[in-house]
Amino acid sequence: MSIPLIDLSKLIHESESVRLNEINALDKACREIGFFYLVNTGISKELMAALMREAKRFFNQPQEVKNRIDIKNSINHRGYGNIGEEQLDEIGHADWKETFDMALDFPTHHPLVAKYPTMYGPNQNPSDPATVEVLQEYYVQAFQVAQKLLTAMAQALSLQDDFFTRCFKDHVTVLRMIHYPPRPANDHDNGAGAHTDYGCVTLLLQDQVGGLQVKNRQGEWVDATPIADALVVNIGDLMQRWTNDEYVSTAHRVRASLPDVHRYSFPFFVEPDYETSVACVPSCATAESPAKYDAILSGDWIQSRFDATYAYREKEQA
Repeated sequence: MSIPLIDLSKLIHESESVRLNEINALDKACREIGFFYLVNTGISKELMAALMREAKRFFNQPQEVKNRIDIKNSINHRGYGNIGEEQLDEIGHADWKETFDMALDFPTHHPLVAKYPTMYGPNQNPSDPATVEVLQEYYVQAFQVAQKLLTAMAQALSLQDDFFTRCFKDHVTVLRMIHYPPRPANDHDNGAGAHTDYGCVTLLLQDQVGGLQVKNRQGEWVDATPIADALVVNIGDLMQRWTNDEYVSTAHRVRASLPDVHRYSFPFFVEPDYETSVACVPSCATAESPAKYDAILSGDWIQSRFDATYAYREKEQA
């Protein structure tokens, strides 16, 4: 398996033949692999470099400073997560990484916060305004990329152009910074355990260290080797469900960093409004292959997957 390369500028090209050719390539990647590189996204090299710089500064702070915005203090899962707090592989080791999560900042008096307090609410931001500014700028630009990509996916599935994008008015899309510190000698090599992502699609910016691996159809792990200025995109469980398993959500993992090596990555989890009803799209159900899944609210699905991943949430529910 080789991970294909998709050109966003061609997906939105004014030439219909160029556009359709790339949309067909996108459709094939989503059906056969569930992973692809996305190039010519429009996100500047300068912004990518700034995000990397701010991540290094943030995670290099004293532990007590990072703990002031501990994610355990946020009912809506925003802020800093310490090493070992997440375990993506439910039967393996806890992940050897630390994280920071942010999303749209909803005030506490917003009706959606009252209705779905574990999914909507305020962010816990880093104390440095420069870091916050870069995070917010990257969030905006990555979301614009996601909307163009979802439009192309709708076209590939013979749907209305806005079939997916209209579901992102009050979305719960999350930008995460991840730091994989050097693993202790003779410890496990699990940076992030084998898993599939929960939502629609994930846009991943990674540094040049490497470590991301994708599981192919033969059960073998294939390196997703970093490509400069490219995003790695993968289909999530929600999109697989939405397309009646036509688009595949593929397992992936991250091997822990070697001694003295730090790795940084930035997944952008594209997740629609909580109350989006996810039912089989019209073009993915036939008499021979009827809908496999009942309709479900997007937020209910995402919430159920969160609860299976984070031990502290399980304790809260006990």
